[in-house]
Amino acid sequence: MFADTAEVYIQAGRGGDGAVSFRHEKYVDKGGPDGGDGGRGGDVIFVADNNMNTLSDYRFKPRLIAGNGEAGGKQKKHGADGADKIVKVPVGTVVYSDGVIVADLATVGQREVVAKGGDGGFGNFHFKSSVRQTPQVAEVGEKGDAFTAKLEMKMVADVGLVGYPNAGKSTFLSVVSNARPEIANYAFTTLQPNLGVADIDGDSLLIADIPGLIDGASAGKGLGDEFLRHVERTAVILHLIDVQNDDVASDYTKIRHELAAYSSDLAAKPEIVVLTKIDTVDNELVQMQKASLAEVYKGKIYTISSVAHENIVELLRAIDKIVQDDRAKKADEHTSEADDDDLPTITVSDAEQAKAWYVSKQKDGSYLVAGERIERFARRTDFENEFGIDRLRDIMKKWGITTELAKQGATGESLIEIAGRRFTLLRQWGD
Repeated sequence: MFADTAEVYIQAGRGGDGAVSFRHEKYVDKGGPDGGDGGRGGDVIFVADNNMNTLSDYRFKPRLIAGNGEAGGKQKKHGADGADKIVKVPVGTVVYSDGVIVADLATVGQREVVAKGGDGGFGNFHFKSSVRQTPQVAEVGEKGDAFTAKLEMKMVADVGLVGYPNAGKSTFLSVVSNARPEIANYAFTTLQPNLGVADIDGDSLLIADIPGLIDGASAGKGLGDEFLRHVERTAVILHLIDVQNDDVASDYTKIRHELAAYSSDLAAKPEIVVLTKIDTVDNELVQMQKASLAEVYKGKIYTISSVAHENIVELLRAIDKIVQDDRAKKADEHTSEADDDDLPTITVSDAEQAKAWYVSKQKDGSYLVAGERIERFARRTDFENEFGIDRLRDIMKKWGITTELAKQGATGESLIEIAGRRFTLLRQWGD
């Protein structure tokens, strides 16, 4: 079954917890801490596979979950890392989260980490100091990224064929390429996108044929709206119009309207307009139809017969010129991006990053502390262990957060909220 969309739940692995452990050896009195670190959670990695051409598998397997990291152990034993989840998808697959592109897998073999596993927590071995000889604290592992994703497959083609049903798109593709689409004299012969490779003057053109458009396709009518995404990546739109139609000018303007309604970028692509099936009418009618079409389209109008192979080479050469220009432009852009990578990078010191937080008093009298780094420490804190919370309090004091809280009126009994967890500013003895 062909499917070019799917919705899946993606979950990277959770990091393993650090261990609280102390050396207990026969001849070692008061052995020091030796709790190991937790393993890192596995990533969810998408790979563009040229052997896949549908997303149907993921309609039946909607949960993509990586392995969790294992907890640390005694004798500084590091927990095993969680297994990565490798997800093979067709070339051209785009991964969205809440409408934002997470990954765009446009080239064969491209690998993208779409969900990162959580880091493992430090074991108590890391927390020994001159004043803390027997630390009873270890970190919990971080949660991995998790979200519901929408997958869309957009064919990676040079040329996109558009037009009304029965415009001759499938016949053209079968003649110029190795594709063998279904062809018949009724609307919507093409029920899924087809790809073919056409060779011309030593170049190869990848052509995508999508189901015929009808009025209102951009709003979901017919089949076109489901498949217009497949021509979004193309270098040129090849607009085919049946020379036998009663009003070719109207046919052209209506399809142009659908392209513009779907995407301004799609409407702005270079376009070649072609009258098809000229073997079925006399030359006088062909010229009349060209004149009618010229009233709404000012470019060169090509006329072809796919069945008779008439004017096919001329058309392919015109297409190839646009495609080669587009490839050269993209190559220049890629070179410019590579040059930009050589520019010096401005880095932020740990001290400056530590200051990237803010404090605000909430309506219920508690205090919210927010900021990427302090929230990350909070997520790795074991709130079931008072020693772990004390470590978080120590970090807040070191970074000046505690001083700011006091300035805003916080007392030792005040509730502090970080990353959704609450605790008192100072440990409350005797609770």
